[in-house]
Amino acid sequence: MMTITEKIFAAHLAGGSGGEQEVHPGQLINARVDFVLANDVTAPIAISEFKRIGAKNVFDCERVTFVPDHFAPQKDIKAAEQCKMLREFSRGYGLKYYFEVGRMGVEHALLPEEGLVLPGDLIIGADSHTCTYGALGAFATGVGSTDVASAMAAGELWFKVPESMKFIYSGKFQKWVGGKDLILHTIGDIGVDGALYRAMEFEGEAIRSLPMHARLTICNMAIEAGGKSGIIVPDDITMQYVKGRAKREFKFYSSDPGAVYAETREYDASKIPLTVSCPSLPSNTKPAAELSNIGIDQVVIGSCTNGRLEDLREAAQILKGRKVNPNLRLLVIPATQRIYMEAMKEGLFEIFVEAEAVVSTPTCGPCLGGHMGILAKGERALATTNRNFVGRMGHPESEVYLSNPAVAAASAVLGRIGTPEELGL
Repeated sequence: MMTITEKIFAAHLAGGSGGEQEVHPGQLINARVDFVLANDVTAPIAISEFKRIGAKNVFDCERVTFVPDHFAPQKDIKAAEQCKMLREFSRGYGLKYYFEVGRMGVEHALLPEEGLVLPGDLIIGADSHTCTYGALGAFATGVGSTDVASAMAAGELWFKVPESMKFIYSGKFQKWVGGKDLILHTIGDIGVDGALYRAMEFEGEAIRSLPMHARLTICNMAIEAGGKSGIIVPDDITMQYVKGRAKREFKFYSSDPGAVYAETREYDASKIPLTVSCPSLPSNTKPAAELSNIGIDQVVIGSCTNGRLEDLREAAQILKGRKVNPNLRLLVIPATQRIYMEAMKEGLFEIFVEAEAVVSTPTCGPCLGGHMGILAKGERALATTNRNFVGRMGHPESEVYLSNPAVAAASAVLGRIGTPEELGL
């Protein structure tokens, strides 16, 4: 009896015949990887190590990708040099999927959209939020740049099979509450190390009712609970999302009824409030309604957590016919070029600009304190991003709060942390 995570590892054992063996938590294994990714911050190190070990070629030029998204469009000379390394390596080694500015997006929104990461895959990336792809029913986890270099050359990597932890959500969500609130509430409950080196498996009535964009949000923040990965057993919603996108074959796995979990936690989704994470840990959560005295200087709607089209639609629904409070600035960052185009066609940009918000090209930008929205000393931001550590978005004496897009948009109008209900919505 195995969990979905253990089944994926068993099917990927190096030298194995694909699914006939069993693996167990704590076991050290060599496993074949289906996809390897890195960005403009982490790929340069991987490239240097790849060359240092004398590798001649990547294991598969269709299964390694570089996405310049953190400091791109290039913010300074150093960023430009790093992005140049990615470009030249991709050309030199014939990588089929290199995404230049104008064709790129925030990596963890772009790769599912492009059908490059798929159900049943074993995926590694030199970025901690690689766990996002578990929403498709894949095992996906962040690794170091040297591990990426090794996997680029060999097509496999060693892993310690993680224990699995099950999270069951029953009931129906309140209005405006969604995937971001669910994962913030869960992290607030278990802490930033509550799932340390475990596969977080999300299931239940509430999960099955969620569209793919919300599932991606949930798995994106598994790392903020210490998780090795987040994963959702694929279903009809998964199939609808991947069937027109998939660049190759994929396989659905599910957990056996008798599979063993290190821990199981249950939640009533109807009792999860609009939730905000306060400085300076994602686990420092409070209901948004309790934070109406917190003034803010900047609101960011975007990132690999909440920069998808549905997130922008939610924000536009609240901002339509309203103005951003004159005491703050609102930045809206679509996560990919395709999302950018669709939002423009739907008239969302007109709503944002009329509300006096700024719309940016796709970039990670302010999420990591890179560019396009850095905080000064003493400034406070509310963002739909995934981390609020000290200095995350700029000056070490600035503060970051995290929320869903609806709360972020309502707060941009109110000039303080607030909820859509305060606007009569």
